Amino acid sequence: MTEPFPPLNGALPHNTATNGAARRRRKSSALGSDVPGDVDVPALATHRTSTPPLNSPTSMDSKPEKSARRSKRRTTRRYLSKFKRQCIRHTWLLPLILGLTIVFLYLVYPYESNPLSACLFLSYPLARDDPLIPAHVRADPNGPVHYGKGGRDFAFVGFYIIVLSFTREFCMQRLIRPIAIKFGIRNRDKQSRFMEQAYTALYFALYGPFGIWIMSRTPVWYFNPIGMYEGFPHRTHEAVVKAYYLLQASYWAQQAIVLLLMLEKPRKDFKELVAHHVITVSLIWLSYRFHFTYMGIAVYITHDVSDFFLATSKCLNYIDSPIVGPYFFVFMVIWGYTRHYINLKIIYSILTTFKTVGPFELNWETQQYKCWISQYITFALLASLQAVNLFWWFFICRIAYRFVVYKDADDDRSEYGPTDEETEEKEKLIKEDVEVEKDMDRIEEAPSTPANGAGLQASGSDSIGSRVKQRKGGKS
Repeated sequence: MTEPFPPLNGALPHNTATNGAARRRRKSSALGSDVPGDVDVPALATHRTSTPPLNSPTSMDSKPEKSARRSKRRTTRRYLSKFKRQCIRHTWLLPLILGLTIVFLYLVYPYESNPLSACLFLSYPLARDDPLIPAHVRADPNGPVHYGKGGRDFAFVGFYIIVLSFTREFCMQRLIRPIAIKFGIRNRDKQSRFMEQAYTALYFALYGPFGIWIMSRTPVWYFNPIGMYEGFPHRTHEAVVKAYYLLQASYWAQQAIVLLLMLEKPRKDFKELVAHHVITVSLIWLSYRFHFTYMGIAVYITHDVSDFFLATSKCLNYIDSPIVGPYFFVFMVIWGYTRHYINLKIIYSILTTFKTVGPFELNWETQQYKCWISQYITFALLASLQAVNLFWWFFICRIAYRFVVYKDADDDRSEYGPTDEETEEKEKLIKEDVEVEKDMDRIEEAPSTPANGAGLQASGSDSIGSRVKQRKGGKS
């Protein structure tokens, strides 16, 4: 029997037994099987050697079923692979799907008994006469509803981590990237830095004023250290205060996840940034669990306000704005005031006011945690946070010095890869430096005769000086 098709790559045909065996092995791959679904018709074989008996159940049932299962598996893998590629390309897609799924499952049964209600709404509302609520709040019939604390708050934080993951990626890719391109930022790494800082500025532009308004509704206004400890423990809060605190916890937890998953390119201060996030998340959880939330609100605001000016200052530097110099010094003043003066004032109050205002004892039954243990832990964490801030303050002062002396405001902690044009320009400057050095060597070696030496030296120095000025002008 002849071959139905000539052998590939010109190979000579083997003997009939070998061909039959090879054809039987190829048949097991099921690449040429019938279309799944017509299971009532026996599969037609292309060779007598591989044709099973007509009354065999394998030819009628097993092979079409196996082919159908394989086809379904291939289809599933294909769709999963396509979905994975879309999620990698559009990083906001997966958190959007997860968030909408939770909302849909809640809307199926939109009642408080639905466990998913804790994801969307605050938990533990208290009756107006609840003894946990402060006496002056209970005495006010028009006072706001207060909320307690508990394990369901973790669900609230977790859901809004998903929401903030979506808003971060969507804003960066759909809103901020076109702005970066419009300002002429073509370098991908520089573009990523601009998008990260622009999103940070957008977030703190909303939560900075919101936090100041929240602080005005609490005894801690305006960074009053006595209000942090007076009336302790602060076990209940009105809705806006609790929502603000937990949403801020979601933001910082989401930022920690971004850091751990390396979604942002690591900078030179990566270790310090990790330490900052570890300390921040620890302070947030401990302050909420052990009722030091008023102190936490004050620390939140000092970081939110300074981070807004830091992020906007970097964005202005990325787009080469003419006001980057004055704005940077405004940022320095605000950073020094909020992150150092006010935070050092809070740390000093831990050493003094912490003991003298309110009870100072450990009582697990009454949730009285303002004692010597919490004093040491709070002081250690805030002092560690201040140490990291001082480390960054050193870099900020160095950038200011370089800007004043060299007119260079680049942050060497967040370098980005240069473009081809930037690389060529840098190589050109290096070649110019080499040529200048050669010219200087020739001038030193040339004989200084009255006829031509002075003229050569003058002309050579003039050309060198002009080229150096041009090179410096190009850098600035």
